[in-house]
Amino acid sequence: MTDSRDADATRLATESLAQDDPTGWFERLYVEAADGTAVVPWDAPEPNALLVDWLERHARAGGGTRAMVVGCGLGRDAEHLAELGFETTAFDVAETAIKTARERFPDSPVDYVVGDLLDPPAEWNGAFDLVVESITVQSLPVTVRDVATANVARMVAPGGDLLVIAGIAEEGAKADGPPWPLTRAEIDAFATGDLRPVEVEQASPAGKPNFVRWRAVFHRG
Repeated sequence: MTDSRDADATRLATESLAQDDPTGWFERLYVEAADGTAVVPWDAPEPNALLVDWLERHARAGGGTRAMVVGCGLGRDAEHLAELGFETTAFDVAETAIKTARERFPDSPVDYVVGDLLDPPAEWNGAFDLVVESITVQSLPVTVRDVATANVARMVAPGGDLLVIAGIAEEGAKADGPPWPLTRAEIDAFATGDLRPVEVEQASPAGKPNFVRWRAVFHRG
């Protein structure tokens, strides 16, 4: 059953995809949310618990450690990374999302940028010690998934890590998205070139045993 909070995203995505526009619905969703006529289902009051938990055990924060948050939305994950000392860049395809994040966190050190995962700036290639991809690729239709996945992987610097958090889909399963959760094969597809998997697990936040997601870590040697 579709969560009622997903209704606005589903409506706008359906309209956008009918026009062969895989990303335009994000901006329309944030505009409607700013007007109080829609709900952004991933607008949570706290950073993703699976990110927080992983960082508590594996954080490499410190001076000069660069982090990128892919599809940052309204900035909760990016702000958490910045609080830990990462030099954080965060981007979203929706201009209104970036505007709202800046308004919510006016004193933030995060560099919030409007950017398109399907056509990111070349200077982002190999530029970040930690890349966080949380539920963004799964919000894009399968027709552009290979491009999105490859562009995420390219951002990881030599010696850097990629953390992927996504919903879980069985191989061959069909879902009426968004989102379109990832199969194990689609998680494995982030491992390209010398970016290799370190750990791929199905994890749940503390206190939410039924809220299981992929949490996968890749390292560029």
